[in-house]
Amino acid sequence: MTVDALRQNRLAAESELYIFSDGTKNEKNAAAVSSVREFVHSITGFKSVTIIERDKNYGLANSIIDGVTMLVNKFGKIIVVEDDLVTSKYFLEYLNTALDVYADVQEVVSIHGYMYPSRQSLPETFLIRGTDCWGWATWKRGWDLFEKDSRKLLDELQRRDLLFAFDWDGSYDNTRMLKQQINGKVDSWAIRWYASALLKEKLTLFPGVSLVNNIGGDSEGTHTKSLEEFQTTVAQAPLNVKRLTPLEDVKARAAIVEFYKSVHQSVFQKTWKKIITYF
Repeated sequence: MTVDALRQNRLAAESELYIFSDGTKNEKNAAAVSSVREFVHSITGFKSVTIIERDKNYGLANSIIDGVTMLVNKFGKIIVVEDDLVTSKYFLEYLNTALDVYADVQEVVSIHGYMYPSRQSLPETFLIRGTDCWGWATWKRGWDLFEKDSRKLLDELQRRDLLFAFDWDGSYDNTRMLKQQINGKVDSWAIRWYASALLKEKLTLFPGVSLVNNIGGDSEGTHTKSLEEFQTTVAQAPLNVKRLTPLEDVKARAAIVEFYKSVHQSVFQKTWKKIITYF
């Protein structure tokens, strides 16, 4: 679905597609990796398709970090789509336009394609502190700010009293995820990318209507088993990307905080219902 959706994008035929295929963790998943590689070698519909097959298992974080670093060093910018995302046909147009519009705006370090299903009315595009990870783009100048050292990031967030902001004003426990990264319990590049940008006081451009839907939340997921509350429909029309004053949109940020709070409430209600039913 990810490839089919990308292929339907208006700029697909003009896009150079790079696919990173990670190596096997063990013999148990060797057949699955082989099947995926057979599929990616059949992909057409893009200006070019380049496949990088890893001879060992890099894991989620190292694979993304290595791949993004390689391509921003080669091209100066990149659009990143993981294999559990379904995009609007206007996704590539939006990101490519925004990469051009904000190319020399130092305060903006990334463009994001996904937007949470907020109940609030939002601008067509807006700026938020930090970064996000479901269908995004950046420039070399942005990715050069990425800090791998999770402990260093946590210490700096604590020193500058930024943990509340890092946790979306207390509505989402990113601090816990960063600590889990330090302890080796999760394998996340995204939490470090977000922290890196927040500490540098950088911004990301978001769409008011999502151009991405994540279909990866199921029993097969490594880190996330359910993304029910995050499901959304993707944009059915192109977005008008204009250059905004490089300041965080306070109302849009509040809408995301409200969404996260509603997710927690929903999870609590479902858990409580199960408990009541059990007893």
